[in-house]
Amino acid sequence: MASVLVVDRDPAVVSAFRRCLQGLDVTVLSTHTAANASEMLAKYRIDVVVVDTATPDGLAPDVLREIHGHDAAIPVILITASGTANAAIEAIACGAFDYVYKPLQPDKMRELVVQACRSRQLQSPTERAKESASCGRDAISIDSMIGSCLPMQEVYKAIGRVASKKVNVLILGESGTGKELVAEAIQRHSTRSAAQFLAVNCAAIPEPLLESELFGHEKGAFTGADSKRVGKFEQCSGGTLFLDEVGDMTPIMQSKVLRVLQEGRFERVGGNKTVETDVRIIAATNRNLEQMVSSGQFRADLYYRLNVFNIQLPPLRERVADIPLLVEHFLRTYCRELDRSPCTASPETLELLSRYSWPGNVRELQSVLKRAVLRVSGPVLMPEYLPGDLVTRGNHVMGFDDFIDERLRAGSTTLHAEALAFIERAMLTKVLKHTGGNQSQAAKILNITRGTLRSKIRELGIMIHQAVQVEAADSEPALPASPNIEAPPRAAVP
Repeated sequence: MASVLVVDRDPAVVSAFRRCLQGLDVTVLSTHTAANASEMLAKYRIDVVVVDTATPDGLAPDVLREIHGHDAAIPVILITASGTANAAIEAIACGAFDYVYKPLQPDKMRELVVQACRSRQLQSPTERAKESASCGRDAISIDSMIGSCLPMQEVYKAIGRVASKKVNVLILGESGTGKELVAEAIQRHSTRSAAQFLAVNCAAIPEPLLESELFGHEKGAFTGADSKRVGKFEQCSGGTLFLDEVGDMTPIMQSKVLRVLQEGRFERVGGNKTVETDVRIIAATNRNLEQMVSSGQFRADLYYRLNVFNIQLPPLRERVADIPLLVEHFLRTYCRELDRSPCTASPETLELLSRYSWPGNVRELQSVLKRAVLRVSGPVLMPEYLPGDLVTRGNHVMGFDDFIDERLRAGSTTLHAEALAFIERAMLTKVLKHTGGNQSQAAKILNITRGTLRSKIRELGIMIHQAVQVEAADSEPALPASPNIEAPPRAAVP
């Protein structure tokens, strides 16, 4: 029988955990402080620990280190009512099994505990000890990204898992989704954080200049080479080199980059002296490299070198729930930059921005809001200050056929998932309008729990502007959130 220790100061949370784990071969122990948890770890054999980050006597990284000090193989699940991208990244990097935001869903937590118990049986204590020891005490607390939707939470966890590892990373996603910010986050949380981080856009530089940019050149190597130039691979030795739009490299450049990754050395253009380098590569592209490999446009051996670990960034249309956070951040930033009085977006504006499909992703949202700040004349950003074409397209109620046609024109490679999300959002919106926003009634019509409905409303970015009275009695209770829940976690500005 497995044993699960729940560390939470709210007895209702512990009670809810006991209910959701009923039927499993699991014993649930509980305590309310990190100090008591330490005593119980010394006294009992614990298989999984679930810790609220709001424990009164410790911060999450310190509690993690304390737990892994007793037994480095114990999977630790952190739960939080609010947090940042950095907190999630650091938690995973320090050895947390997972990092989950409240309100917690019973089915999800049950599944997660089962996975953790399985991991406990199979995991090597030696490897877990190494991971735990690699977590430094001086954590960086600068947030560069904003978003709290489930896809972005998975991105933060992926960054935390790979940042401290000595492997190359491939970041995939459409243009404007924030691939360079993810690369910077990996660098900040890596063992190379004090070394150079340099970025090169492979699509923006012609091949002869790109070769010089990456490898440098000797004086007189070509017309105009009046002096020796040190390339990015040499400048970045010991640090991280970000190769953006790597799918646009020519075959010749692909072979030269491959040689550096294989051998760790190269020659400058026009030179014959071998230069050694120790560079971690983070590559990014908005192209489908697997298809390019199949068609012979991209070297398979280079693809496998770059794709040791990959992170898929969601487009903005799949993280609609983050739009209010992004809008708030960008309005605050641009009002300050442009010396304008602070302003906020009206509910109508947020609704309009949430209905737009954002083919240019977050970069397009930034541009739209910057122009709007230049036009706004009061403290509230109304729809009339947005570009006319956006208002027209945002007000257009897109049908399913229109949606499919638009995604085909955009070259979507995830159409099945996008279509399912479109249908689900349309259905939930219709049902919620039918019930006047009453989520309990909507959940009964849909035959799902109120907690599941809330989760879907948040994931799909459905906005309910009126207050809803929810009956106390409902089918399956969600795990209770902390009594003083704050606004959604502020993590990522892609």
